[in-house]
Amino acid sequence: MWSRGSRDCEETAVHDHRRLGRELDLFDTDPLIGAGLPYWLPDGAVVRHALEEYIRGEERRAGYRHVYSPVLGKRELYEISGHWSHYSDDMFPPMDLGGEQVVLRPSLCPHHALIYRSRGRSYRDLPLRMAELGGMYRAELSGVLGGLTRVRAIQLNDAHIFCTIDQVADEAAEALAMIGRAYEAMGIVPARHRLSLPGPGGKYVAAPELWDRSTALLTEVLERAGLEYERAEGEAAFYGPKIDVQVADGAGRESTLSTVQVDFHQPEQFGLEYVGRDGGRHRPVMVHRSIIGSVERAVAYLVEWHGGAFPAWLAPRQIAVLPVSDTELPVAEAVVRRCAELGLRAEVADPVRGSLGARVREARLVPYQAVVGPKEAANGEVALRLRDGRRLDPLPVDEALSRIAASVGACCTDLWDSHGGS
Repeated sequence: MWSRGSRDCEETAVHDHRRLGRELDLFDTDPLIGAGLPYWLPDGAVVRHALEEYIRGEERRAGYRHVYSPVLGKRELYEISGHWSHYSDDMFPPMDLGGEQVVLRPSLCPHHALIYRSRGRSYRDLPLRMAELGGMYRAELSGVLGGLTRVRAIQLNDAHIFCTIDQVADEAAEALAMIGRAYEAMGIVPARHRLSLPGPGGKYVAAPELWDRSTALLTEVLERAGLEYERAEGEAAFYGPKIDVQVADGAGRESTLSTVQVDFHQPEQFGLEYVGRDGGRHRPVMVHRSIIGSVERAVAYLVEWHGGAFPAWLAPRQIAVLPVSDTELPVAEAVVRRCAELGLRAEVADPVRGSLGARVREARLVPYQAVVGPKEAANGEVALRLRDGRRLDPLPVDEALSRIAASVGACCTDLWDSHGGS
């Protein structure tokens, strides 16, 4: 399960997302906004939106309920959660507001704990799976900032599962399986899996028994999945161990993209409870999980892994419609309108931009090219070129577009065997 595959670091070494992301008009920065605060250009926003909609849909199908919570919280909130004593060096300074101090949140979990606490809960409600694509903020030093991988404003695909102790292993295992499915859809594989544990000298919650229990649970999950993993001391969260899914860039530098964590600490800190079958009050366990991690880091890695040739469902433009001459331009524009009706992202490559050959080369990263010559225009057809270089016989417009729409909608499925993978 999840081998590195044929793609290796040497093959991606030429793809630096900081350069390629700007060349592809995905994102940029401005000194007036500030370091570590990139903005998304329209094509980048399309990729980001597609990724966010994919993961929201997967979460809905897996029984998650989505919430929204504020990006600010009182300092007291983070004192209770433990962030202030264990993590304040990485947080922005508090802001004085009406006699109180508020802080840009470094994590979503304290807010989700309060949402859980806001209503009475029964064992019948568990597991309660709460998800949010939410903003969080880290006071990263200028020297470590770069492109989309290390930023100060982060949009995180986060979720917290509140469950009984007997449900923890199954919930964590399903989260790990969701990560596997997402990586398949994105066309990537991890470099390795890591069981991240506390190390000497770190700011960790002092609760040895809870650390042992949560470590044993995550070890069980990894072994049940049949995954090879490495134990890494000093890489745990301050409140508990975690499974980290590591990815590597073209230079072999690793970063964590996805995580699964078991947390006994914050339910205790916030006094979370549920009423059990016995009518007594019990403490839930909190499973933290992030399937695609931060949107910023995910897009950075996808740019480098695919070299800009995204899977069709993620591509900013899924179809380039190429009229051979100005005569076919009205037909090409009608094809683009039909694409929009089917939910496909298409654009006319106008003859004013050069010869057909030049426009084909310009659209080399687009999964599908639909050529409209005099014969195709007369017959209501398009001649498809696939990104891997294959040319198909002309097809009726609606048939060609319906097949593309079905393939794009299935994320990983290719109705022409290997149309648009990278």
